[in-house]
Amino acid sequence: MKVSGFTFCRNMIKYDFPIVESIHSILPLVDEYIVNVGKSEDDTLDLIRSIKSDKIRIAESVWDDSLVKDGRIFGMQQDIALSHCRGDWAFCLQADEVVHEEDLPVIRRAMGKYLDQPDVLGLVFRVLHFKGDYWSLDPWMYRKATRIVRNNGRIRSTVDCCDFQMEESSKMIKSSPNGRFMRARIFHYGWVKDPKILREKLRFQISRHDGHKLSEQEIDDQALLRSQYPTYDILKEFRGSHPRVMHQRIDKAKRLHPKLNRWFNWKFYKEVFTHGFKG
Repeated sequence: MKVSGFTFCRNMIKYDFPIVESIHSILPLVDEYIVNVGKSEDDTLDLIRSIKSDKIRIAESVWDDSLVKDGRIFGMQQDIALSHCRGDWAFCLQADEVVHEEDLPVIRRAMGKYLDQPDVLGLVFRVLHFKGDYWSLDPWMYRKATRIVRNNGRIRSTVDCCDFQMEESSKMIKSSPNGRFMRARIFHYGWVKDPKILREKLRFQISRHDGHKLSEQEIDDQALLRSQYPTYDILKEFRGSHPRVMHQRIDKAKRLHPKLNRWFNWKFYKEVFTHGFKG
């Protein structure tokens, strides 16, 4: 069984993505790691080249910034990386996602178990979304995502690169009978950043979804916190362990701001009434 890892990235230093930690988290599991590096405004290419591993293969690309509908550019760049994979399985780990070392044996067993079952097209992970800081989980965001796909040449990213689907289908693999859920986790850190950096990232992502460029007046630090962390005070407290590769970052981090126990916050019950209890 051969396993390819793959990802795409651009401006990783500018937007403070844990891309190095992400890659290191599954290097022991893959035979090769394809990194599609877009032409950047910072030293992202040198950052990827600095990772000491002969498993890494770099594909350079120039993003078509005219593709601003529904985040299409993201799915396209992810598929470019996928197209370079040579393994039986292709393991996608996005630049703000990290796998816990405790889950590597679970993942390896699942890939071996389903290798000779061609109807199984993808392996589905549980996703933990951290918001604001490394101690606050948002249980109301999407809870599952396909991150390992069978490398049969017929699987593509969804338009916004959130999941995968067969060429002839509009259904995400995670929602189809062809996906298999594993007891393995994706730690998603995309919303744990300095507010100013997150503001710039948000501005860029919105511009690549609907073409609207936000001005400084349209989104400032406080507006960002209100729009992206409206439920921060009622987020779930994370008491587990983070992946080992993230410890250095976490040791330097602080909480976004103090908060009381969510069970004593009336907003928590309002959220549960509106969206249900998710954990």
